Amino acid sequence: MAYDERTEELARRAAGGDREALEALLRVIEPDVLRHCSRFLPCRQDAEEACQDALMQVARNINRFEGRSRFTTWLHVVVANSARSTYRSLKRRSMEQAGELPDQRPDPRRTSVIAGSRVDILDAMEDLERRKPDLIEALVLRDVSQLEYTEIATQLNLPLGTVKSRIHEARKQVRQSLGDGYN
Repeated sequence: MAYDERTEELARRAAGGDREALEALLRVIEPDVLRHCSRFLPCRQDAEEACQDALMQVARNINRFEGRSRFTTWLHVVVANSARSTYRSLKRRSMEQAGELPDQRPDPRRTSVIAGSRVDILDAMEDLERRKPDLIEALVLRDVSQLEYTEIATQLNLPLGTVKSRIHEARKQVRQSLGDGYN
């Protein structure tokens, strides 16, 4: 998500309570938010649901955007959290409707390789979040949102070395969760 200074200005004005700026900001970011959610979620409808949730979160919480970092950095966090939340919700609903056990995997005969891989990675990330919640946010910002290490350090208010260490450890943990088939 790369935006120009006009987008940053819209975000600052929206954070200050300007309703017209917020509406314009939401229109500008929507296509990229959807594209970003699609990186997380294998099904377009799921990505659209996450996108709408992320846009609602932006609208509700824009006043929390302090301007310490660029708006795009703040937006990455909102979108990543929304997509992961949507995934957890969909997974829970699916299990409730089907009466499945939580550790069941998608049927490979009905799931594309790409979609199946995404589901496996999301499951591994969900497991990491449960076991070591301090690692997941840095990993998502680097490997999914593709932010620079310095941007992540600023966003998380952590030293650069801590960010690098958390990302390294998170990657190691996710690789272990995925097993040998993903090396």
